[in-house]
Amino acid sequence: MRTLFKSTLFLLLMLPMSFFAQNTVTGNVSESATGLPIPGANVIVQGTTNGAVTDFDGNYSISNVAEGDILTFSYLGFATKEITYSGQSTIDILLDEDSATLEEVVLIGYGATSEQDATGAVEKISADQFNQGAVVSPEQLIAGKSAGVQITPGGGAPGQGGTIRIRGGSSLSASNDPLIVVDGVPLDQRGVAGSRNALNSINPNEIEDFTVLKDAAATSIYGSRASNGVILITTKKGKRDTPFQFSYDVKVSTGSINDKVDVLNAEEFRNLINNTPGTDPSLLGDSDTDWQDEIYETSFGAIHNLTATQGIGNFYYRLNFNHTAENGVLTGDYYERNAFNVALNQDLFDNKLKLSLTSKNSLDKNKFADQGAIGAAVAFDPTQSVYDDTLPFGGYFEFNRLSGGDIVQQNLATRNPVALLDLYEDDNQTRRSITNLNAEYKFHFLPELKAVVNAGFDYAEASGGTFRPLVAAANTTNIDQFSNYENINRNLLLDTYLNYKTDVNFLNTTEVDLTAGHSYQEFYSFSDVTGTEQDQVFDFPRDINRNALESYFARASFDINDKYLISGSIRADGSSRVAPQNRWGYFPAASVGWKLHNEDFLAASNVISELKLRGGYGETGNYEIGRNYGYLGLYTPSQGGARYQFGSTFVPTLRPEEYDEDLKWESLINYNAGIDFGFFSNRLSGSVDAYYRETEDLIATVPVPAGANLSDQLLTNVGTTVSRGIEVGLSGDIARSEDFNWTLNYNISFQDLEITKLTLGDDPNFFIPQGGISGGVGNNIQLWKEGYDPTTFFVFRQVYNEQGQPIEGAYVDVNGDNQITEADKQPYKKATPDYYMGLTNTMNYKNLDFSFTFRGSFGNYIYNNTQSANGFIEAGTNTPSNYYSNLNSNVLETGFVNSQFFSDYYLQAADFVKLDNISVGYTIPGEKVDFRASLTATNVLVITDYEGLDPEVFGGIDNNFYPRSRRFVLGLNIAF
Repeated sequence: MRTLFKSTLFLLLMLPMSFFAQNTVTGNVSESATGLPIPGANVIVQGTTNGAVTDFDGNYSISNVAEGDILTFSYLGFATKEITYSGQSTIDILLDEDSATLEEVVLIGYGATSEQDATGAVEKISADQFNQGAVVSPEQLIAGKSAGVQITPGGGAPGQGGTIRIRGGSSLSASNDPLIVVDGVPLDQRGVAGSRNALNSINPNEIEDFTVLKDAAATSIYGSRASNGVILITTKKGKRDTPFQFSYDVKVSTGSINDKVDVLNAEEFRNLINNTPGTDPSLLGDSDTDWQDEIYETSFGAIHNLTATQGIGNFYYRLNFNHTAENGVLTGDYYERNAFNVALNQDLFDNKLKLSLTSKNSLDKNKFADQGAIGAAVAFDPTQSVYDDTLPFGGYFEFNRLSGGDIVQQNLATRNPVALLDLYEDDNQTRRSITNLNAEYKFHFLPELKAVVNAGFDYAEASGGTFRPLVAAANTTNIDQFSNYENINRNLLLDTYLNYKTDVNFLNTTEVDLTAGHSYQEFYSFSDVTGTEQDQVFDFPRDINRNALESYFARASFDINDKYLISGSIRADGSSRVAPQNRWGYFPAASVGWKLHNEDFLAASNVISELKLRGGYGETGNYEIGRNYGYLGLYTPSQGGARYQFGSTFVPTLRPEEYDEDLKWESLINYNAGIDFGFFSNRLSGSVDAYYRETEDLIATVPVPAGANLSDQLLTNVGTTVSRGIEVGLSGDIARSEDFNWTLNYNISFQDLEITKLTLGDDPNFFIPQGGISGGVGNNIQLWKEGYDPTTFFVFRQVYNEQGQPIEGAYVDVNGDNQITEADKQPYKKATPDYYMGLTNTMNYKNLDFSFTFRGSFGNYIYNNTQSANGFIEAGTNTPSNYYSNLNSNVLETGFVNSQFFSDYYLQAADFVKLDNISVGYTIPGEKVDFRASLTATNVLVITDYEGLDPEVFGGIDNNFYPRSRRFVLGLNIAF
């Protein structure tokens, strides 16, 4: 009996232990349609933090699984599967594509739609398509990736941003930058003092995707800020029901300049001086100095990212810390960013209420080198030495003269480039926080209706200063030069809107999507400067500006039988920046689409997988039209040198500014037609768009009778421009298998922009000079004129001899009056390309991946101001006294003695093809830890006939810009 009792007790004790027995489950997760493995799929025990992630081959292993536990298998774009564990040691899962999940991918402003249902010109660029390398600024990720989007890199300074143009821009004097919206917050892109780039506060590593809205049918929902297109940036978030994951990513890079400006070396310069009549060879030094070598150095940089993410039931988060540091190729240039990103999400009430908080915070530190050293290195006498302790210039050689028995600097002489860098300090710190809180509630009594509240906060604060000691020759005062500044920009946003989406029985089945809402955004800026001016220390007047934008918007979209698409929107904007009588603007849009592939005559096709026609019309505006209150008569405080002195007291003056009391924003009318297509299950897909855009009430500064409006010129609404273009984007999966995948993406864009009205009168010869150049005083090489592109050059047509050499001073006598005058200058060539393209190749073989990106631009010209300013003998020899300047080597070919600034000889074709980046990587998957290594080269190859350093110069005037470096990047990533 006792034995039976013991046995029974033992079984009773063991029984609950068997209930809680822990097991290890292994298996594979693959696509049901293709059988291909799914790397990165989540496997988690429901209701716990116990989980795993599949490796490169789709394999997983998860421990501590008890009988009765529910295993959840999920991956973006696939339907989630749940399996109740009943003791199996192996569970293989096939996931089905979730068409609903796949389609909800395109943001359109205050909502989303599927790619197949989009009726506007909209393109999404995901993280797997981004450019590789040590990317510091977000726009670098998508250069060359989208038709109609041209991104011109800035100079080579660390942290330097690029210039973004969507369909070429639409304005002359107003901004041509697109509106950028990050996680629902339209950014203040003014930037703060000392900031290298307004987008640098956004860590590129944390960007999930870009959505580019190109035509007005897509952008008009943003109204008065959308004429130049809209870019929606979505940052990475955590995911529901995912195990804790941690990753460390580092990219270390080194770079150097590809080339130098071709100038005379010391021997060539001595020969030129010795053989030029009227020169004094005794003024030459006995050194052989390559000044460009003296100012440039090898650049080193590192980008570190630490990331943690987890989904605990309905709460999920992502945390990221970023440290970026890079010195520039110009000695003394340095950029550093420390950023911390937080993304928190909470789903409540059976997912009826979704809360999200994203906060992107950064601290940038800058040391700016004096970029005047770049031009000085090109022009400084190569026979002089860098250092000279006998001169009173801090140990550096400088051109000098005697004044009252003292050695002083030559006021007009070029400064020692090395001294410009070493005897100068320019430090800056910039803090920025972009935060938004979003609440989305689906009503319990009507789940088709949801309310959205989005509150945003964009705050930027900068402080910094410059210092140049008295001993520096570049300091022409009698005291140490300094300046200190503070700048604050603040942007507050509150969006509230309702969205109703349902199916109705109309023409069989119609999906209805309705949105209506209100937006309010307020902008504030503050700046304060103290410093020296003309041997005095001044506290310059503070500047405070405020403006606000209030908006109402609505959109209605209908999808009839999954074939016929109709969409319309309207936005009303009221801005305090615009005159009261013009304060409110109304921006409608309408578009249609026809999904031919769902028609009976194509539905069964094995070739055509998608075929959709699109067409749209829309109106947008541009309220970035200069100062905040251009319609009011304001007074501008004087600078320090313009103050009146009464004894020892300096009294500032106030100068009245010109104003246009009827000033209003620019408006744009846009027509767009497009076709989207896909063949062979979208193995080959693409789109073609054609557009016509007309900008009205164009802002431009035009001459007015002197004194008529406190000035001889006025910023006013005066003209129109017209632009046309065709865009083509293609994507092809050349190979798709378990071990090998190969994808090619190509885009090409054709564009034409013309000024059609520029004056308040009818003078056909009226033009506005543009494009200031170095050399002479007040010289301009471009013009705005009716009938021409805004970047058109204004030059004399050069005459050449039989050997093809330019004849100095010989130009085409256009008007036949036997003399060369300003009347013989002609609009000729332009800086805007006729067309540009991008090509991206991506290949994967098992764990090995390889990619590269080409970009090209064709039909654009550059004015080589580096050659024209230093390409004639008198530029180096016709100096007041005691010094000579170096010359561009081009002078040996032309033999020019005098300046030829306006000769089209210096207009050079700047067509190019660039290998922007090439990257190879290898991933080593593991059960617990994944490791990846990559090697990337950027700015690899340039094919061009342009004679300058780089054919890619925004605006078309090459004047000693900061050279871009060729960089090599080693990347390492560990994730577990």
